[in-house]
Amino acid sequence: MPHIHDKIDFSVEVFIVYKNKVLLRKHDKYKLWLSVGGHIELDEDPNQAAIREVKEEVGLDIILYNPVKLNELNNPDFKDLIPPIFLNRHKINETHEHVTLVYLARSNTDKLKSVKEKIDDCKWFTSKELDDPSFGVKPKVKEYAKYALDILKNSV
Repeated sequence: MPHIHDKIDFSVEVFIVYKNKVLLRKHDKYKLWLSVGGHIELDEDPNQAAIREVKEEVGLDIILYNPVKLNELNNPDFKDLIPPIFLNRHKINETHEHVTLVYLARSNTDKLKSVKEKIDDCKWFTSKELDDPSFGVKPKVKEYAKYALDILKNSV
């Protein structure tokens, strides 16, 4: 998806857990292990973007983790959204930044399907593998991934 603004965009990241593993994919351009995610489009809310990006990138149907349980209103003009677990702002290059909403999610399978992206460079990591220096997982990605495992491990 093209950038909505030339200086800053909003994006989502999703740390997906299946049993005791978390999914990371090696970014095509940056060659870093990252979560699944992408830009929030103008016609969607952040929850919809998170679900769409996961479906497009790895073909999984997910359930976003909701730490807050609220009563649903029967009002078509108001919708509570699942809040992100983390929120960050980071540079993409010298002139562009992202504000990223970070979600956790469960999957009921570890079988990936190619939809729009190649899935060759995806891996389900255990906590121990996240610490393995040969993978080179960056500290912030590792921190978020381990948090996702702590919260959602053993969930199916």
